[in-house]
Amino acid sequence: MFEEAQYFAPVAAQEDGSVVVELAASHPGFADTVYRARRNAIAGLAVNHRRGTPIPAAEYSEEEHEVWALVTRELAVKHAKYATAEYLDGAAQLGLPKERIPQLEEVSRLLEPLTGFRYLPAAGLVPLRDFYGVLAEGFFHSTQYIRHHSVPFYTPEPDVVHEVIGHANALAVPRYAALYHLAGQAARRVESEEALEFVSKVFWFTMEFGVMAEGGELRAYGAGILSSYGEIEEFRGMDVRPLDLSAMGTTHYDITKYQDVLFRAESLQHLEDVVGDFWATCDDDSIAKLIAADI
Repeated sequence: MFEEAQYFAPVAAQEDGSVVVELAASHPGFADTVYRARRNAIAGLAVNHRRGTPIPAAEYSEEEHEVWALVTRELAVKHAKYATAEYLDGAAQLGLPKERIPQLEEVSRLLEPLTGFRYLPAAGLVPLRDFYGVLAEGFFHSTQYIRHHSVPFYTPEPDVVHEVIGHANALAVPRYAALYHLAGQAARRVESEEALEFVSKVFWFTMEFGVMAEGGELRAYGAGILSSYGEIEEFRGMDVRPLDLSAMGTTHYDITKYQDVLFRAESLQHLEDVVGDFWATCDDDSIAKLIAADI
């Protein structure tokens, strides 16, 4: 997801109907014309897709499949050490391919029998209300491209590693999937942009960068941590604070660096009681009170 990160690679439609992903000069793939052409074509698939129709298959190179295989292999080792038991169980149930990048339609076929969720392709930035709103219907917006092969453990924007390894494994867990649904319902319910941003920040500090006490140690369930080769090794050393709705909904975060402030749930039940109940019942007035309480 990482909505703001998409500003680093805005998508522009051309007069001839083609789509161009505008990579920054600092992007690892900036000078790779073949990679850029593939990025443009993949973005075009999402732009032209209509919900209810199969997601067109993206073409990947052998180098890109090798990146997926390498990152999958290395992250699996770290997940065994750092991920929550529920996430690990979801990954086992989902059974993503290890040696090649799965197509989003394939991920949907694996995921839907488990929790009902399906994927939708995203070319780039998805407005907050659209991104979160469809969660209420059991859909998840996802990019399809993968990071440049020259830096397999780094991406300046969310790629299919983050969207699928990070989120799909979590979406395969019924209790986590229920939280995604509730976040979507909250986004549909609130009216002001301020309230919507509050809902999105709570999501950021939980389903993206959430950590949880488990078995006497701190483990991660957030997709942003669990899809980052580097960040997963650092999260236990960050400023880890108790779960707090007012703080989560008003804390500024910087997407360009590791998250140095995290919020800890004491258990999955604790997460459901605090965050799940918030998303299930919040409205503009209740959120305004939470914002005022943090001032």
